[in-house]
Amino acid sequence: MPIQIANESNNSGGGGAGNEIKVKIAYSGEVMITYIDEAITYDGLCREIREICRFGQEQDFTMKWVDEENDPCTIQSDLELDEAIRLYEVNRDSELVIHGESLFYLACRLCQNSK
Repeated sequence: MPIQIANESNNSGGGGAGNEIKVKIAYSGEVMITYIDEAITYDGLCREIREICRFGQEQDFTMKWVDEENDPCTIQSDLELDEAIRLYEVNRDSELVIHGESLFYLACRLCQNSK
């Protein structure tokens, strides 16, 4: 169900039908849009992100959502995901923005920066 977009000209706002949340996923210079159920679990979101970003089954990655102050907040549990969804609803945001990053890519960048 993910939809890949090349630019952000599809600014319809509002989100999907029913209890779905529009999620904008940014990874590796691309932006993808998908809709998730508001009751999704952390493991369910990991599966969705893994499929959309084409991560391997054993490939580790991190997810960060962007809060109302544009600060990245790591999602590593159901509790942190629930908080992201709660604030999405409280702030009546049009979408939940999630950044994905491969830990392999992150480790390579950290190694290069330490030299």
